[in-house]
Amino acid sequence: MAHILGRGRAKIVPVNTNGASPLLVVGLGNPGAEYEGTRHNIGAAVLGELGGHFSVNKKVNARVAEIRVGDRKVILARPRSFMNLSGGPVKALAGYFKVTPAHIVVVHDELDLDLGAVKLKKGGGLNGHNGLKDIAKSLGTQDFVRIQVGIGRPPGRMAPASFVLKRFSKAEQAEVPIICADAADLVTGLAAGTVTA
Repeated sequence: MAHILGRGRAKIVPVNTNGASPLLVVGLGNPGAEYEGTRHNIGAAVLGELGGHFSVNKKVNARVAEIRVGDRKVILARPRSFMNLSGGPVKALAGYFKVTPAHIVVVHDELDLDLGAVKLKKGGGLNGHNGLKDIAKSLGTQDFVRIQVGIGRPPGRMAPASFVLKRFSKAEQAEVPIICADAADLVTGLAAGTVTA
């Protein structure tokens, strides 16, 4: 089942999640100040909407925070590796926190969705996304949940690899907080059990 949100915020009402397995939510992006605010890093930006205090965990090569949604523990992680090498940190996170692929959510940029669209997907194709490919290879499965955050297609003949490393235009920057909030609401809904993939 795919959930696509447009503009505005979804209303999420937490339910009793007592005893539910922890949820590992990974926001993809590239490390370093030079990549902050780029289209490729919108997955990592979404995690900022969820709160929590991020600190470096060298054992898993990621910045990690823990929050609760109702009674459920949610682990937020931003790998410190480059996007295309996300698999190692995600596998390490899953092992360290004892989370199976069924309880992993990867938040990432999606070229095939218009800017502002947010789609929930479980398993299936990887749409040529190298970060997802590396995660699937490391986990040995594609059967994990993704929250695809639309960044649109490149203009004219610009190569997708160049486009994803560009920052949002001034007009688009005004929309980014709304887009991140929509994606964060899906994370909260998954954790609360009010949304399913």
